[in-house]
Amino acid sequence: MARRRLSEQQRSRIAGIQAKRRERVGVRAEAALEQVGEDAPQHGQVVARHGRNLVVATDGDTLVHCLFRANLDDVVCGDQVIWQLTGAGEGVVTAVQPRRSVLSRPDYSGRDKPIAANVTQLVVVVAPRPEPSGYLLDQYLVAAELAGMRALITLNKSDLLDAAGLAAFRERFAPYPLIGYPLVPVSAKREHGLDPLLAHLRAETSILVGQSGVGKSSLINALIPDQDAQVGRLSVGTGQGRHTTSTATLYRLPSGGELIDSPGVRSFRLGRIDRQQLEQGFRDFQPYLGHCGFRNCHHDSEPDCAILAAVAAGNIHPARLETFRSLVQGLAN
Repeated sequence: MARRRLSEQQRSRIAGIQAKRRERVGVRAEAALEQVGEDAPQHGQVVARHGRNLVVATDGDTLVHCLFRANLDDVVCGDQVIWQLTGAGEGVVTAVQPRRSVLSRPDYSGRDKPIAANVTQLVVVVAPRPEPSGYLLDQYLVAAELAGMRALITLNKSDLLDAAGLAAFRERFAPYPLIGYPLVPVSAKREHGLDPLLAHLRAETSILVGQSGVGKSSLINALIPDQDAQVGRLSVGTGQGRHTTSTATLYRLPSGGELIDSPGVRSFRLGRIDRQQLEQGFRDFQPYLGHCGFRNCHHDSEPDCAILAAVAAGNIHPARLETFRSLVQGLAN
């Protein structure tokens, strides 16, 4: 069923309701903070958010249920924060540390809304079915590039392919490792089938993105065998006695590293960017940018275009240029 479009009046009403809710919780946060005075500030990491409720992991890995001050709007999973204790197992977040990276997506009003912070690696999941989309893949890679994150491509359900099918897959995506995006086949059904991916996840804070149906949830369940235990621990930390899958959650991987599971990336798309930012999002374009004969070159049919020359020389795959042109058209629309 198509999603019903909201009128300006409805959007304004929803925004007003949300603002009043934020104000009420903000008052609660300030009141709690005033009761304890200037308690010693502490460092922590947001590992889950549900509405105005945060679960903060302390430096000692204790979980604390926190509210956050009214002047802090978009506190998200992965944020490094300063917080103060207000009671047994409870506190208030008073400041958010500068983010090393932030993954955002447009909300219903078109405003970029952060969904995870301090992510170091974007894992783009593809599968034999549904048919992988190079257009979507390139969008994810552009997002990673602009956010300053590493990126890799993992083929889930590789056990569904025979040797010839796997070879064809590698051939189809062969240009990507050449420009710095590793290609990692995995299978949760084969012994040690996840080991190649786990090696890339160690010492990273990663987030999985991909088309619907590629098996992201199953892959996450396989990567985090103690997920139920971690969810139970987070449920206590929320102060609500439960945990919801409708919120971003940061999990510790047994083999090392962190993995953020966020419903916000299920329909992930690029936000408001301009043409110059889009160019910078194509890693293979970067050595040639600024070398075209015309400063405002569109890389279409202009003479002395460095990008077109790189395509002709085999240094940029033609499909990447086609994706770029399609995305430019999307910017224009």
